[in-house]
Amino acid sequence: MASSSASSSAPPFSSQSWNRDVFLSFRGEDTRKNFVDHLYSALVQQGVDTYKDDETLRQGESIRPFLMKAIEESQIAVIVFSKNYADSSWCLDELAHIMKCKDKRRQIVMPIFYDVDPSEVRKQKRTYGEAFVKHELENKNKVESWRKALVDASYISGWEPKNIANGYESKAIREIVGKISSSKQQRRRKMFDKYKASE
Repeated sequence: MASSSASSSAPPFSSQSWNRDVFLSFRGEDTRKNFVDHLYSALVQQGVDTYKDDETLRQGESIRPFLMKAIEESQIAVIVFSKNYADSSWCLDELAHIMKCKDKRRQIVMPIFYDVDPSEVRKQKRTYGEAFVKHELENKNKVESWRKALVDASYISGWEPKNIANGYESKAIREIVGKISSSKQQRRRKMFDKYKASE
């Protein structure tokens, strides 16, 4: 799993940069009640502070600003690409903001390709291509940034659960959670070392 690289314009890193460990970006109708539910439960059991919109968003709060803020405050963004992910303008807005945070805030981005091939995401084929036919008509001013975000995210090393442990999701989730926990700890150690060096 390749973590994000820092851009030259990234601000100095501090222990105050993150208020939570993980933000989950996913298409609810595809994965909310199955894969994402199991992944979220496994992360919480492992002590990973994870944002999942139906668990974290409080009633009465404005959804869009709250989601964008939640992304910015998360050390790691896990993007679950599924068949209908690109059909949602909300998901694509989240993705574009995540990729911006990767460049500007050194956020770690971890993609999961759930029942889709990375090339479908990269080239916007099949359901992704169908979704963009609609977006070209309804969200033309955002299409270019959405396409770029999909391409950039698809080139980040991630997971295809169907290719892990012969497709057994529980084993794939254990592997993913283990990597997330390891990345979180490595980032904290680096921040601590930098803090000690500056004393």
